[in-house]
Amino acid sequence: MSTLAGDSDSFTPHDLRHPELTGMTREQLSDLTHTLIPGLEEHRERARHAARGGPRCIARGTGRKPSLTPADQILVTILYLRKHSRQELLGRLFNTTAMTISRAVKDVRPLLEAHGFTVTASTARFRTPDDITAFLDSEACKIEPDRVELPNSDP
Repeated sequence: MSTLAGDSDSFTPHDLRHPELTGMTREQLSDLTHTLIPGLEEHRERARHAARGGPRCIARGTGRKPSLTPADQILVTILYLRKHSRQELLGRLFNTTAMTISRAVKDVRPLLEAHGFTVTASTARFRTPDDITAFLDSEACKIEPDRVELPNSDP
């Protein structure tokens, strides 16, 4: 892990994609992320179009950048649905607010359901980043990632 002693808030996205936390291998998570990102971006653009009341007036890519990338939105939703921690801790780990985490979960959850993906809750619960560090460093807590069957999107 890339955390430093006394600096437990310095998790990298790689650390948070650990199979012990996500319940799937990094490859399965990557495949799921690549499957969901187009739908997530389409949903975001539809929501913005509705909020504007019409097509965009300025070029794509201008304006305020989201605090979570689409991949991070998917990851944070997986971690939240596994019931590891509250949104406040996830916000702290991703350097954002609990409200942003809540919005990400609200946007990503329907995409997971539409693709037939269910997230299995974990028995591990964390209150602080130090709890996550201790869990991942513990040799006694090693579990096998859940066998995840991603639906085949090929016709």
